[in-house]
Amino acid sequence: MSRVTMPSMRKFGYKDSLAAGSIAAGGTLGILIPPSVALVLYGIMTNTDIGKLFIAGIVPGVLGLALYCLAAWLVTVYDPAAGPRGERKTWSERLRVLRGIWGVATLFIVVIGGIYLGIFTSTEAAGIGAGVACVFAVLRGGMRLRECIRILVDTASMTAMLFAVIIGALIFSNFVNVGGLLQALDNWVHQMQLGPVSVLIGVLLVYMILGLVLESMSMMLLTVPIFFPLMTGYGYDPIWFGIIVVVVTEISLITPPVGMNIFVLRATLPDVPTGTIVRGVIPFVTADIVRLAILTTLPIVVMFLPNRL
Repeated sequence: MSRVTMPSMRKFGYKDSLAAGSIAAGGTLGILIPPSVALVLYGIMTNTDIGKLFIAGIVPGVLGLALYCLAAWLVTVYDPAAGPRGERKTWSERLRVLRGIWGVATLFIVVIGGIYLGIFTSTEAAGIGAGVACVFAVLRGGMRLRECIRILVDTASMTAMLFAVIIGALIFSNFVNVGGLLQALDNWVHQMQLGPVSVLIGVLLVYMILGLVLESMSMMLLTVPIFFPLMTGYGYDPIWFGIIVVVVTEISLITPPVGMNIFVLRATLPDVPTGTIVRGVIPFVTADIVRLAILTTLPIVVMFLPNRL
């Protein structure tokens, strides 16, 4: 996406720092907003309802998007040259542009709406979503038999890879249980007489530190089997904790100095200095920290929709 969006933003006069920062931050939203591979992985590892995890990710995802927009707006208020005003468009022109997303919007409503209303399970939703996407592709004339076969092969390959990762994670989880690590960790926490809030802060700090050096999925595979029993033992809701884990993972992807998305941008945009990218992501990291504070202090923001299922 950086190779597509960066030239367009430069064309409209955006500074490289704001453009790179918004691209890096926007790349993290897909981890949380359903359908999310990270939430599927968490649900399988912890035996948590994936449908409820998807529903729980909607409000935090929209909140993150709103805070990112606010961060970008504040940057342009402080430095108007960072993002010059665009051309004014009439509402009819804006609505005409939105017609192009009707397929994606319909697909999202069908999948997530069906899960929320209890019409089908998350597994059934995946199949229905794939079927609806194929119908849209055929109606638009962009799907041929050769392309359909290639998509099926790519999907099977990706699914096999994902299941290999999940199997490895479950083996690691059983190894942790058999090795007594969970019991040792629980005993240490109780000996330190740490309360639920202190444990939560400690877990969040561990995730922030690990996120500086580990890829998001690797971090989840290593930590969820260890921290999930500890957090649920202290009374934290499994669905809420899953959303918090994914949000912290998002933050780690753009946290200087070694956020994964920063290095991806540096590789795809060699003419943009690392320092420029780092300066650009700081407002969005701040927005993410504000969102994390809201979600941890007000769990109802996460649990409002799942509790209505």
